[in-house]
Amino acid sequence: MNILASPAQLRASFLRWALFMVPLVLLIGFAAGKLGGPDTPWFAGLVKPAIYPPPVVFGIVWSGLFVLIGLAMANVASAWCASGRGLALAVFAVHFIVTQSWSMVFFGMQDMMTALMVLGFGIASLLLALALVMRVRRTAALLLLPYLAWLCFAAVLNYQFIVSNPDGGQQSADGAATKVEL
Repeated sequence: MNILASPAQLRASFLRWALFMVPLVLLIGFAAGKLGGPDTPWFAGLVKPAIYPPPVVFGIVWSGLFVLIGLAMANVASAWCASGRGLALAVFAVHFIVTQSWSMVFFGMQDMMTALMVLGFGIASLLLALALVMRVRRTAALLLLPYLAWLCFAAVLNYQFIVSNPDGGQQSADGAATKVEL
């Protein structure tokens, strides 16, 4: 049975999903950021690569990306009868949750190599999610492209931290070790 909805009903459905998805994505992202952050003696003692942007850039970029991600997922979620809708949402959810562990791995566990692997998984799983999202809503996939670009930049930056700090930065500038093991 085909169900036809008016343009007003479609807009209302998208708006309801956006009012749910955007805050949810922001909440997950900001909660993940609280599990580990750059305000540690370990990170302060690392040699920063030349491509490391000013710290204020990260908050601005991630906030904008989280809004775009929420809007993209609302776009997919509001496509009620679209084939592959559930799979696209599920694959993206797994991708997003795993990728959000990067802060905890990099800053909390101070494990730059595993953090790089998290980003590698994030890029690969986002490409899969993009292919699935594209089949549901092309606009949603386009909204996720800046996120893909930022993940690629983050991976290059993470790799540059590894190259610039071959000892893993185990000691901060004052000689204190602050590594957290989980």
